Amino acid sequence: MIAFVVAAALALSPALLDAPLPSATPGDSDVPIPAAIKAMLDAAIESGNEGDVATIVKYARVADPATADTVLHIAGTWRADRAAARNETIRAAGMFDLWRGRAELGGYRTSGNSDTLGLTAVLDATREGLNWRHKFHAQTDYTENAGVTTREHYLASYEPNYKIDERLYIYGAAQYESDRFLGYYDRASTSVGAGYSAIKSPSIKLDVELGPAFRHTYLTDGTTQDSPAARGTVDFQWKLLAGLTLSQTGSAYAQRYNSTVSGTTAVNAKLIGPLSAQLSYYVQYESEPPVGSVSTDTTSRAALVYSF
Repeated sequence: MIAFVVAAALALSPALLDAPLPSATPGDSDVPIPAAIKAMLDAAIESGNEGDVATIVKYARVADPATADTVLHIAGTWRADRAAARNETIRAAGMFDLWRGRAELGGYRTSGNSDTLGLTAVLDATREGLNWRHKFHAQTDYTENAGVTTREHYLASYEPNYKIDERLYIYGAAQYESDRFLGYYDRASTSVGAGYSAIKSPSIKLDVELGPAFRHTYLTDGTTQDSPAARGTVDFQWKLLAGLTLSQTGSAYAQRYNSTVSGTTAVNAKLIGPLSAQLSYYVQYESEPPVGSVSTDTTSRAALVYSF
């Protein structure tokens, strides 16, 4: 959580670079752009990085005010053309196109209700449309020792988002979990609510969600629990350096029988091409665990990640 505080302070600087470029009409200045500035602007546009373009425009306006309007017009036209091309690609895409995500495979160590070493696999996929965003997540942890299963955790979730504007959206969420070592064979959760992108820049992202939920739990003692709940989530990502990212996600379900709070802190370092290495630490808290179980489980993971 400390990262949130630091990021909020630093977010003011990226926000200045990421703000929409002021509009300018062609012909506002007949003075040619200095060759050095034009070369840097062309290189930034060629890279396709909006943050780089905004930075060049910012300092070009200071270095040569006489051509500021021309620089603004060139960058603004590039942004408009790029957005139009992106929107056309999205409109023409099929249901199985435009998915982006990552597959993770590695090892883990747990503490709490089980102290084990084992294998972990994670799949995340997101599809960004003009009005809709779709997010899918699946994870499994498994350990077997001398023919006896000592860790078996499964989780799958799907979340569609309807975009109200650039920051505000309505979400729906469905999640299934199974972990008999935490005291339940099956736990299904559904939720509908609102989400907001509080920070949205090339280097820092912070999304928050809040809404009502409903949970159904089939416990290992054979009983079931059905209860309305409140759901809240936080998704934070911070690109510390080129190829190095800090992320922190958290979720909470508050309900009558058993409330759950979980969070993951991870550091991801790019290795080569689509491959990266990741270290993460996961904590899950259950307010009313079954008799014989403890409230808090932790999992430390080291994995290779393939981005697609």
